[in-house]
Amino acid sequence: MLRKLLNFLTGRLFISIVLICVQLLLLFNILGYAQNNALWIQALYVLTIVMTLVVVVRDLNPAYKIGWMLLFMLFPLYGGVFYVLFGNRRLNKRLRERLEQLNIFYEKGVEGGAYSDLLPMRALERYSNTLARQAQYIVNITGYPVWSNTEVEYFPSGEAWLVDLLEELEKAKHFIFLEFFILAKGEVWDSILTVLLEKIRQGVRVCLMFDDVGSLFTLESHFDTRLRSLGLEVVAFNPLRAHLNSRLNSRDHRKVVVIDGNIGYTGGMNIADEYANRLLRFGHWKDTAVKLKGDAVWSLSQMFLQLWAFSTGKSEDFSAYRPTITARTDGFVQPFSDNPLDDDNVAENAYIQIISMAKRYVWITTPYLILDNEMLTALKIAAQSGIDVRIITPHIPDKKYVFAVTRSYYRPLLNAGVKIYEYTPGFLHAKMFVSDDRVAIIGTINMDYRSFYLHFENGVVFYGSSVIRKVSDDIEDMLEVCQQIDTDFLRKRKWYSRLVGLVLRMAAPLL
Repeated sequence: MLRKLLNFLTGRLFISIVLICVQLLLLFNILGYAQNNALWIQALYVLTIVMTLVVVVRDLNPAYKIGWMLLFMLFPLYGGVFYVLFGNRRLNKRLRERLEQLNIFYEKGVEGGAYSDLLPMRALERYSNTLARQAQYIVNITGYPVWSNTEVEYFPSGEAWLVDLLEELEKAKHFIFLEFFILAKGEVWDSILTVLLEKIRQGVRVCLMFDDVGSLFTLESHFDTRLRSLGLEVVAFNPLRAHLNSRLNSRDHRKVVVIDGNIGYTGGMNIADEYANRLLRFGHWKDTAVKLKGDAVWSLSQMFLQLWAFSTGKSEDFSAYRPTITARTDGFVQPFSDNPLDDDNVAENAYIQIISMAKRYVWITTPYLILDNEMLTALKIAAQSGIDVRIITPHIPDKKYVFAVTRSYYRPLLNAGVKIYEYTPGFLHAKMFVSDDRVAIIGTINMDYRSFYLHFENGVVFYGSSVIRKVSDDIEDMLEVCQQIDTDFLRKRKWYSRLVGLVLRMAAPLL
């Protein structure tokens, strides 16, 4: 017990908290001093007015603007200071240069014509012009193309995913890329690390990238240093710094595994025991993933290499990581990524396109349901137009305050005809959209502000693939163990629970 306490007091989390608290105390002391100086008071009011105008004229989500307007109204003296510290998400010069460098790496990576092959897109246009329009939007904004010559496999559980992943890792000959939001010590990580160390002894290059804040409570200090001593190449993405700024909100929430450029995985799974139900924290943990084999894996490799180059500042010869096999075609596959460093909300727009183009049904699974006006309107219009819109959320939450906000959206959705279910066995972490047996998205993208606006995310769109039917079948199985939410359920909720949800909902865009 004493050793754990000592490790905590000397760890980077505690030290960072102390330093941030010191900065906050200094800030409050300065602001307190300013209250005794008429000139400073006027300056702070002017700053708040100027920042209000900045928020009004900037191209921001209306919910984000409303949140800051409320803050300015409640704290007119200090609101401008808060916005300068936490609200301005524009990159500084150093980060802008790194972003430009990333784009240069991207352009180098696509040289050679891999992305200029338009045959899959032309074939998709013949299959469905409507779906081709959605695919073209993703191509135009992100550069990630539609692929054929790709086999796909769907995993309805973390347990199935882990078994297959370990089998494929053992077959690696040249390189392994791993990118996760959370990396936690335990049975799952130990089983993966054992294979990785054996592969390193065989001369396989192993690159691991995990989010520093996402893994803050699951790894000890200098964990990355220890892994490097074992032969892994490791990056802790956007390391925690004891600075009062908003850039720490930009997290790497992606989950990507690439093996020899020919096998790729993505989905909701992180490397932690609860994802494979080796540890029961919130009841049964329901998650999903997909495996790609063939041409489409090249997009996953690109995603990893771009962020790896962005994080390390080192160039890579992208062409060395191309697929070397051609697999059997199973529909059309379009992996894509979304990042918070641009003004394009690709992930949310891809979801909204599916909702808007639906003719029969749209089924959704998400651990968090925190909607902006655009998404809420799209869901309501679809349901009011006769589309079978169903949303499954967890019944046992991992974060109670987020769950309170999630439930605050139930009533307007139910009133519009959306069917809402809660997964009663435990926590539902899968992030999936499926519609009309023709299109589905599986990936890392939650239906909340953090995924849509703050995080690096990725997903895979499937058009006319066998995965689509497997997703809808899995959701039908889930519905059998779900509780359907109705207005009577909402009426029986405690008044203070509803109030907490509504209050937190107003603050959600700012967090």
